[in-house]
Amino acid sequence: MSRILFKQQFTEDVFLMRLHAPLIAEERQAGQFIILQTDDDFGERIPLTIADADTKEGSITIIFQVVGKTTKQLSTFSVDDELPALVGPLGTPTHIENFGRVVCVGGGIGVAPLHPIAQALKKAGNHVTIITGARTKDLLILENEMKAIADEFIVCTDDGSYGRKALVTAPLKELCEQTPKPDMVISIGPPVMMKFCSETTRPYQVFTQVSLNTIMVDGTGMCGGCRVNVGKEVKFVCVDGPEFDGHLVDFDNMINRLNSYKDIERHHYKCFVENAFKEQEVEA
Repeated sequence: MSRILFKQQFTEDVFLMRLHAPLIAEERQAGQFIILQTDDDFGERIPLTIADADTKEGSITIIFQVVGKTTKQLSTFSVDDELPALVGPLGTPTHIENFGRVVCVGGGIGVAPLHPIAQALKKAGNHVTIITGARTKDLLILENEMKAIADEFIVCTDDGSYGRKALVTAPLKELCEQTPKPDMVISIGPPVMMKFCSETTRPYQVFTQVSLNTIMVDGTGMCGGCRVNVGKEVKFVCVDGPEFDGHLVDFDNMINRLNSYKDIERHHYKCFVENAFKEQEVEA
């Protein structure tokens, strides 16, 4: 079990939690994730990236968005509640070295897993440019934390409510056209965003690394649910990734697989919300 030490709500659907997990806090590296379960008996196992860790407190930080039944249930947990299952750190850590000029692109909740990677890259001596994007100002997260890391910080919003009115690919393209161009790009966010970031950098031959969040069950490569096509090979995100060369990922296939259970997910989400509402009525 893992006790919730702290909870913060960023937006209507985005939450931060610090979880008591001293062994994971000691071992975790940038780019790794955990899998947690919110219910003892029938709980779904979901992967969430470790956004930060504090070895003194013995805690890890997760940031998640409510998108389905399990994340909705997790959002109802309070400080001192305990999660019945938490495993990690999982996945292959990000390869960190001094590449030179690195551009980190985060979209929406993808800024959370990008944070520890940007921290590690800066610590390794890289010149780090950070681009963050969201639909609107209210959906931006970790702005101050990312500013503290970045040598150059760019914010984009779809509606122009803050920063540049543009998609993150617009400043990314401009940076690729500069001399010197970036030595490396890391993109984390919605699959469509990562796909178009990869297509933006392709003509400039800038290596682009993406972090994939696919369907996962066990997180150890046993079930095969997280498989993706990378180049001419089948890879398993939970053990071979989560990071891959964005120019080789078959994003269309990955997006189709992610949509496979949408109807079932919507049904379970609706049932959970309706049952929670009925319980509130009974208590009242």
